[in-house]
Amino acid sequence: MLYPLLLFLILPCALTLELRYHSNREIEQYLLQLNASNPDITYLYSIGQSVNGQQLWVLALGLSPRNHTIGIPEFKYVGNMHGNEALGRVVLLQLIDDLVQGFRNKELWSLQLLNSTRIHILPTMNPDGYDSSNTDCTYSTGRFNANGIDLNRNFPDAFAGLRRKQPVDEEKREAEVRAVMAWLEMENFVLSANLHGGALVASYPYDNSNGGGELVSGASVSPDNDVFVHLAKVYSYNHGSMHKGDRCSDSRPFLDGITNGYQWYPLEGGMQDYNYVWAQCLELTLEISCCKFPPVKDLPGMWTENKKALLAFIKQVHLGQYICPSVNLPVCIHVSLSVYKPASLYLSVFISLSFSVHLFACFCVSSPMHSSTFILTCQH
Repeated sequence: MLYPLLLFLILPCALTLELRYHSNREIEQYLLQLNASNPDITYLYSIGQSVNGQQLWVLALGLSPRNHTIGIPEFKYVGNMHGNEALGRVVLLQLIDDLVQGFRNKELWSLQLLNSTRIHILPTMNPDGYDSSNTDCTYSTGRFNANGIDLNRNFPDAFAGLRRKQPVDEEKREAEVRAVMAWLEMENFVLSANLHGGALVASYPYDNSNGGGELVSGASVSPDNDVFVHLAKVYSYNHGSMHKGDRCSDSRPFLDGITNGYQWYPLEGGMQDYNYVWAQCLELTLEISCCKFPPVKDLPGMWTENKKALLAFIKQVHLGQYICPSVNLPVCIHVSLSVYKPASLYLSVFISLSFSVHLFACFCVSSPMHSSTFILTCQH
């Protein structure tokens, strides 16, 4: 269940966000103030609570931040799934701040994004884990939630489910996982990424396998593998150094700074596979720092390395094709929004187009075998 925010406060319009680590309480206060100061482009809501009762706050940004608008794709970023992997929450707060300030300053890049996209940002999925974490670069203190569970092993798994004789009791899933699952049922997300630390690589589905036909040369390959590779390269090549593939001394090299999740290491119950299989949302796992909890002095440089990549990745939700139908229309039509829905979903979209005094009905169908290929026919 989603809990909308009701807030009646008089707050200053200008907020200053320091580039440092913020406590969960500080993040909450910042988001409350930002939302109250910018109600026309932001909407703050909670998707649920952590095991210890902390709110899982999400800030939606866009021209219609409270509700879905037809033709406006839904995008999300999730940070701090592992409590001790802390850089994600820092850069996502900076991204929020830059988007809002850019919009207020009428900067074209921000105006274009918020005019055309509804962006949801969950800075911390595991606030309890963050509270118990230390600042070690390598070890896992704080990784798990308050019940000692790894949230990135707790989602339903399509491959593991086929092997089990008894189904998992869904009520026993962790509170944070159940909150995200309910969130995915409420919003029709097209594209997503979750931010981690401890390596420098963009990982894509699948993370698991049955050892069947999806296994190709040690990788568990999805029907949309070419699209996932493209998305991963968009992030890695817009990042300051990820594309070099060998930045972390304690990690294996990654060609182009990307990897198939299973080929790196298999895992059961991961969030990116759940997004793809159950929610028809293409999600990457972005490992954005060699150190899990980088020193404060390194944060400005790490924000600079990730800023361009974070923005470039959001823009991928708008990729499409220009198609000139066989009917005599004066312009080509740009089909976007659902170009990255997985191939397993047969998507039909009915579009009405008005040119001069003529109304054209266009039926747009994505091929179930080629998710980025659309056929558009029009009648009037």
